[in-house]
Amino acid sequence: MQQPPPSWGEDTNPISVILVSSGSRGNKLLFRFPFQLQQEQQGAQSSKPSSPYALHSTVENVEDHDGDSRFSDVILATILATKSEMCGKKFELKIDNVRFVGHPTLLQHPLGLQVSKLDPSPKREMPTMILFNVVFALRANADPSVISCMHNLSRRIAIVLQHEEQRCQYLTREAKLMLAIQDEVSTMSESDDSQSPFHHILPKCKLASDLKQAFDSLCTTGVVHLHINNWLELSFCLPHKIHRVGPDYIPPDAIEQSLKAIRPYHALLLLDDEKSLLGQLPVDCSPALVRIIKTTSAMKNLQQLAQDADLALLQVFQLAAHLVYWGKAIVIYPLCENNFYMLSPDANVCIYSSLAEHFSQHFPGNDLLNVLSKFSLPTSLSQFKNPLAPPVQEAQLVQMVIWMLQHRLLIQLHTYVCLMVPPSEVDAEGREEDKLLPARVGGRSLSAPNALSFGSPTSSDDMTLTSPSMDNSSAELVPGGDSPLNKRMTENLLASLSDHERKMIQNIPAAQNPEDLRMLARLLHYFRGRHHLEEIMYNENMRRSVLLMLIDKFRSVLVVRNHEDPIISVFQSPFV
Repeated sequence: MQQPPPSWGEDTNPISVILVSSGSRGNKLLFRFPFQLQQEQQGAQSSKPSSPYALHSTVENVEDHDGDSRFSDVILATILATKSEMCGKKFELKIDNVRFVGHPTLLQHPLGLQVSKLDPSPKREMPTMILFNVVFALRANADPSVISCMHNLSRRIAIVLQHEEQRCQYLTREAKLMLAIQDEVSTMSESDDSQSPFHHILPKCKLASDLKQAFDSLCTTGVVHLHINNWLELSFCLPHKIHRVGPDYIPPDAIEQSLKAIRPYHALLLLDDEKSLLGQLPVDCSPALVRIIKTTSAMKNLQQLAQDADLALLQVFQLAAHLVYWGKAIVIYPLCENNFYMLSPDANVCIYSSLAEHFSQHFPGNDLLNVLSKFSLPTSLSQFKNPLAPPVQEAQLVQMVIWMLQHRLLIQLHTYVCLMVPPSEVDAEGREEDKLLPARVGGRSLSAPNALSFGSPTSSDDMTLTSPSMDNSSAELVPGGDSPLNKRMTENLLASLSDHERKMIQNIPAAQNPEDLRMLARLLHYFRGRHHLEEIMYNENMRRSVLLMLIDKFRSVLVVRNHEDPIISVFQSPFV
C-alpha cells in the first residue's frame, strides 16, 4: 500500500507574486502582492506580549509566516532581475525558508521601432526595458511538482506579455504607470506615507490587477483565467488544488500515470452538467471538444464515444485526458448491471451534510443515507433490477449511481481471477500449520464457487468489443477438431506450469474437452490476479458469459477476488 503524500492544502499556495524589470534605469520592482503583509505582521508582533512563558514565541511565528516580507523592494529587484544570459530559462532561487520561481524573459523590440523617427503615434517611444521576470515566492519545502507548475505559469505569463509588448508596447506602458505612481507616493508627506505604493497601483493598473487575480485564484480554486490587456486569454490549472477525494488531494503523478494507462473499454464521467461545461469553454475552443462533451455518456466506453463523435480514438484519449486534468471529468468503467459498487471509505455519511441536502433536491423522495446503506457491501446493479418496475425507476437508479460516482461516494470493484492449484500431498504435510483462510473483501468470500453467478449474462453480452487485440493477447488456435497442431500449441501454453499444476488441471473433468482446455491454456496468463474480466473480454474479444462459464468449469483451480481497478482507483481512493 502506498504511503499517503503530504497534505497539499496551503502548502501549494504561493507566498506572493512579484514583477521586476531591468533596463536603462536599473533594476526595478514594479509590483508585488500581497503588499501589506509586512505591515500587518509588524502590527501583530507589537501587539503580542513578549512573555517567556508563551506557547508560541514571536520568533517561531516570524519563522513560519514572514515569507518574503523581510526582503525590501530594492533587494528583491536586485536578486530577481537576472542577467540577460539567464533569460528564457527556469529561474529558481532559495533563500532561507523562501523559494523564488520565475522565467526571466528578454524583450526583443522590433528594429523599426528603434530607428524610425517619423512614426506619428505618440505612444511609440524608445523602449527602456531590457528584460522582465514574473516571480512566484513559494515555501522552501514546496513539492517539486508545485514548483514546476508555478514555473509553467510564470512562463505562460511571460510569453503573453512579450507578445503584447511587441504588438503595442503594453508592458512598457504599464511599467511606466507603476513607476510614476511609486514616485508620486514617495514624494508625499510622511503623514500620508502609511499606505504602500502598490495599494495605489492596484486599481489603476490592469497588469497589477491581473497578477492579483492570478494570486487569489491559485490560493482558492487553483484555476486561473486571465485576459491580458483585454486581448489575449491565459488559462492555467494547478492540479494539486483540483483533484481530491474527500479531504485528501490526489498527487499529480498519480493522475498522469492513470491517464497513460486508460483503455478503450473505459468511460468518461463528466463532473458537471453539459450546459455548465459548455459555458466554461473559451470562444475559440476545439469543436472536437464540444462534440465530446455533447456525446459522452457514463454508459458509453471511449471506443463507442469515438464512433459516435466521429473522431479518432487517439484524439478522444487526448480530449478525455484534457478534461480529466482540468478536473471536469474522471475515468470510470461504463455503467452496466454487472458492475459491483460499494461505499467509499472516504464518503461523507453525516446526517446533516450538504451532500444529503443536495441529493434530496436532485432526487425528491429519496434519502442519500438510505441509498448508500444498500452499498455497504459489494452490490451488483442487477440486484436492484425489478422486471415489474416501470422504466422510469431504472433510469432514476442509473442517475443516482452517476450522481454518487460524481461525488466520490461509491467505488467500483472488478473481478480478478487467480490460478491456485491445491498443493501436493508432500507440500500439504509440510505446510499443515500454514493453512490459508479464504480471502475476503468487504465481507464477501471470494473463494466460494457461487461468487461467479452474479450478474445477467444477456446484458453483458451486449458489451462485447470488436477492437483488435492488445499487445499481450494470446496466439490464435486453429478452430475446429483436435488436430496435432492444436495439441502442440496447448502443450506449449501449459509449459509454464509445474508438473503438479498440469496434472491437477488435466484431472479436472472439463479438461477432457479439448476446446475448453485450449481456451484455458490461451487465457492462462490472464489468471494471475492482474487482469479483470472486462480487460480480458476486450483483449480476447470474448463475451462475459463464455468467460464466466470457463471459470466455472475450472473453479477447483481458479479463484476469483474483487477489488478496485488500479488504473482508475486514483479517482476513487488515492492511497489504494
